[in-house]
Formats: sequence, structure tokens, C-alpha cells
Amino acid sequence: MFDVNTLKYLHGFNNEHESQALAGALPIGQFNPQRCPYNLYAEQFSSTAFTAARHANRRTWMYRIRPSIAMGDFHPLDKGLIRTAPITEVPCPPNVMRWNAQPIANTDFIDGLITIAANGDAKTQTGIGIHIYTANKSMEQRYFYCADGEMLFVPQMGELLAYTELGILHVKPGEIMVIPRGIKFKIEPLDGPIRGYICENYGAPYCLPERGPVGANGYANQRDFQYPTAWYEDNDQTSTIVAKFCGELYYAQQDHSPLDVVAWVGNSAPYKYELSRFNVINTVSFDHPDPSIFTVLSSPSDTPGVANIDFVIFPPRWMVAENTFRPPWYHRNIMSEFMGLIHGVYDAKEKGFEPGGMSLHNCMTPHGPEAEVFEKATQAKLAPHKYEDTLAFMFESRYVIAPTELALNTPTRQKDYLNCWGQLKKYFVAPN
Repeated sequence: MFDVNTLKYLHGFNNEHESQALAGALPIGQFNPQRCPYNLYAEQFSSTAFTAARHANRRTWMYRIRPSIAMGDFHPLDKGLIRTAPITEVPCPPNVMRWNAQPIANTDFIDGLITIAANGDAKTQTGIGIHIYTANKSMEQRYFYCADGEMLFVPQMGELLAYTELGILHVKPGEIMVIPRGIKFKIEPLDGPIRGYICENYGAPYCLPERGPVGANGYANQRDFQYPTAWYEDNDQTSTIVAKFCGELYYAQQDHSPLDVVAWVGNSAPYKYELSRFNVINTVSFDHPDPSIFTVLSSPSDTPGVANIDFVIFPPRWMVAENTFRPPWYHRNIMSEFMGLIHGVYDAKEKGFEPGGMSLHNCMTPHGPEAEVFEKATQAKLAPHKYEDTLAFMFESRYVIAPTELALNTPTRQKDYLNCWGQLKKYFVAPN
């Protein structure tokens, strides 16, 4: 059993890192010597094109006991409730939607994956897939990788260990984890069942948003992104590799563990981030600011300023704006918004939006605070107030987010969600 207390991290978002589990395992001065130390194999892992600009290029050299191709053929595997964009099984309605938390499945991570919605097209590397994971069992000798996109984990319940090719990450609610497209891993619940959200990013890899006029400091800082140290398995047990490829699942077997990387160097690696380290920027004068100031990670699209996906959080923070309606304003938006709640209460939806739940407000569909929140906010005495015990997030995308057939018809969908705006009153009085 891996001791989580031994975890050590390298710091810096998208910087070049190096790590070795055995002294001298990492070649010095070149990446691919004629014979590698310890008679390891050199293997380059690239999650961008070879010719991508230096600042955008992501690749890692692995020094492993066997190369990844030492495996059997892939065979089709039932994909269960996993779906991939484009979603064509049902039309996408413009309705506002909300769901209760998904019950915990008696299964491992792979079999507990359920797709809620998606957009774009995985084969053209645009858009996202949104999934819920639940599990109460380890994957044992099963390993998973996604060739369709990188995977952003947002845990909501329970701690997990992610055993990856480049090391082990211990992740809990209040943290996020990103596993690059193609990296093999297995998930092990640590102390009981786990549940959370996944944004499968088909597009450009996540990066830190620019700070603009904010300047050099604020938002998420590079130093707070944590990477694993090298850790490897050297065994001859039969392992099963499950691959998500072009929207389908496939499996292949091999006679050893795929987690046999003894050393690595590069900038395409799994990482995690503690959301409490996000330096919130907020208004100190008037008006509720745009949610873009809460962006932790962004996947840019081919249109500057319009994201393939932004990952936005609503953490504990002070509200001090004067003469201002402080909750989010009523709005219609070109961007589509999928929200989840990790813990506490979200200020615009004080009832019905439970931890582990989720909501979907699509492009140009109107939404905003529920009626009771409006009444409370317009009559409140505007003293400085701190939102505490709250952590919500949003996946915001330029593409319409289409729910799956399961998401539209599941018993956890709140068919009466629209009623929370049903008591909005008319206050207008025309002058005589």
C-alpha cells in the first residue's frame, strides 16, 4: 500500500520537470542515449505536435522497464454509460436543467463513469465531455487512458489515489487533478466511496489564463500546481489496459504493469491544485463582476478571448460592493454553463442545488438568481459579508452543451427546476 505521507511534489505549471525513482536513472545531457541507465527503454510522450511553439509544446521523456508497445491487440469493450461528442442520440433542448447528486455505484472507476453532456467533436479535437464518476472499489490490475482528451477531475466526495505512469497523486475534495490525454492511470478510493465530476477536454491543453490589468499576481499561481515524483511497479502480473478512443472503449492485455516508468523529464504530466490557494479578485466599489475573474484553467479555442472551456470556481470570498445587487445578475450568455457544487451553498441558488448536484444553462437560455434570493438581495443591508463554507464551480464553453439521453431522463433530474423562478413578481409602476 502506498503511504500518502511520502508524497513529494515538483512545482510550476507547464514548466519542465524531472524526477527519478532510482538514483542515476535519468540520462544527463541527452534524452535518448544508445543505452539508457539500468538498461531502461527511452520513450517520448507528446501531447502536442512536435512542431508546436516552444511555449505551447508539451512532451515528456519516460525511462521505463518496457516500452508501451509491449502489449496485446485491442478489442472492443462495452462502453456502458460513457458517451462522446457529438451527442446525436437525442436533440438538445434549450431548457434550464438541474440534477441531484448521483448515487454511489458499487463498482470501480471505469464502470462507474456516466456521461452527462458533451459538445464539439472529439475527432476534430474541439469541445468537451462532462462525466460523473462514482466508485467504491479499486481498479486492481485494470488501467485506463483517454486518447480523446485530457481529464480534469473535480472530486466532491472521498479521497482517492491516482496511480499514473509518472507517479502517484493523492487527491481530495477541494483539490482538482488533470491527467493529460493518453497517460495511463488507475484510481483507488482511499477511505470509502468516491464521487466527483470530470471535464474531458478534447481541445487545446489547459493553461493558466492571462491576468491582464490585474498584473503579475493573483488568480492561480504557477508555484501551487503540484506534480508527482517518479514511482514504478516492476511485476509480471497480467494487466488490462482500457482505452477510450474515438468515443469507444477498447481493452488489451499485457504481462506486466504499465506503471513501470523509473524516471521522467518533461512538461506533459499529471498535476493537482488545491483550490483554496486561488487568489480571488473581487470588486471593492460597485456591481457584481463577470465570473471570468474566477477562472482557474482555460483551454483556448481558435478565436481569441472565447474559450473551448474555462474552469471557474466560486470559493469563500468577501462581498463588499456598495449599492449593488450582489448575487449574479440575470443574464443570457453566448457561452454555455455547466455548474457543480462541491460543498456548502451557492449564493444564487440557496435551495435545491445540493453538493454533488449539477445544473446546465445553455447558450442564450435566460437564468439567474431564484426568486427568494432576489427578494433577499434587494432588501439586504449592504454591510461587508463573507461567503464561507461554499465551493461551487463552472465549466463554461463556447459550444452548446448537449445532455445525453440518460441525463434528460434520469430520476435525479429535477423536472421542477424552473419553479424556483416562478415567484418572480412584477414591481414596475408606470408614472402617471
